[in-house]
Amino acid sequence: MTVLVLFGSLFLLLFLSVPIGFALGLSTLITMTFTTDLNIAVIAQKAFTALDSFPLMAIPFFTLAGLLMGTGGVSKRLLDLATVLVGWMQGGLAMVTILGCMFFAAISGSGPATVAAMGSIMIPAMKERNYGAGFASAITAASGSIGVIIPPSIPFVMFGIIAGVSVGDLFIGGIIPGILIGVGLMITSYFIAKKNNYAPASNERITFKHVVKAINEAKWGLLIPIIILGGIYGGIFSPTEAAVVAAVYGLIIGMFVYRELTWKDVYDCFKNTVIIGATTNVIVGLSISFAYLMTLEQVPTTIAEFIGSLSDSKFVILMAINLFLLIVGMFIDTISAIVVLAPILLPVATSFGVDPIHFGVIMVTNLAIGFVTPPLGVNLIVASSIGKISFERISAAVVPFIITMVVTLLVITYVPELSIWLPTVLKD
Repeated sequence: MTVLVLFGSLFLLLFLSVPIGFALGLSTLITMTFTTDLNIAVIAQKAFTALDSFPLMAIPFFTLAGLLMGTGGVSKRLLDLATVLVGWMQGGLAMVTILGCMFFAAISGSGPATVAAMGSIMIPAMKERNYGAGFASAITAASGSIGVIIPPSIPFVMFGIIAGVSVGDLFIGGIIPGILIGVGLMITSYFIAKKNNYAPASNERITFKHVVKAINEAKWGLLIPIIILGGIYGGIFSPTEAAVVAAVYGLIIGMFVYRELTWKDVYDCFKNTVIIGATTNVIVGLSISFAYLMTLEQVPTTIAEFIGSLSDSKFVILMAINLFLLIVGMFIDTISAIVVLAPILLPVATSFGVDPIHFGVIMVTNLAIGFVTPPLGVNLIVASSIGKISFERISAAVVPFIITMVVTLLVITYVPELSIWLPTVLKD
């Protein structure tokens, strides 16, 4: 009865368009009030305890770093570098968008932030060159999903906290899968561009001198992942401290090197970080309260036993987990899904011999696809707003890219070396 009320009220609230954080809190409150003898003060206690976490501070600082660098000229120079490298190809602007998102992913750690930073420049540019508005918006939304796979990644920070796994190892583990998804999107874009005769970004002949100049201009942005990952793996600072270093670095580069960041811009970046951080904190805190009630009712144990009973085959179990997470990603935001489901699914996966780092990459990649699958599809909402097209139109245009990402997900799932080889090599 308790479980029925808990999940029934949650889905009812989500159907009524109540924000996910409040829906989690209200469903927990309703269930506690009508089906248990628990004091409802537990909701606030658990939420506050969840937020009293040093690693959690990495999220607002990575968000701030991404905003500062996006506003301070770093993203523009990364796009210029991407244009030199791949802009000459058929459908070059789409290629530039994908590679630009991959570069920016190494700065922001957020899918929607990557879409906003890259899309505000690239979607109007593609539309101006007669690329279809649906295609332009869809490829930007899909490419933005890489923002949570290539490090730094806010979802990896959350998974590391919840699952007790090294955030640094998760960061390193996401590099090859993120690149693989980017290459897959490029191949898909190339065939679509060839079919529709989309032009290259530039007809100018690119020389080695152009490449060197573009790399020199973008070098301050390219140093970010080296500083973050090098500092973490070199034992110089923790992932949380790395986020602070990235934010300070972005401020210095934007204000004193590129000189494109004004004090008003800095104020706006801090304000937006506070707004995003407050939203995230509400979701994380109330997700923990929701998860606490689920644990009391032994829901995680029941789900784990059910999934484990489906088959003795690791192949089948991983496929079932993938299907489950893909559906979850359509309705629940990434942070909430990780907080609630990581403690449930990780023990199941590890019982079949799946490495925790590998499973973290699988889970985040699944939920990254959720950024471009309706009805939630946060990246679709951002991209459709920038591209000024309907949500239905972008949802249809993104289908080929979703298929590509799902195929890549299966490769990542069943070739664990893609996720665990690099962390193992760096440790040795």
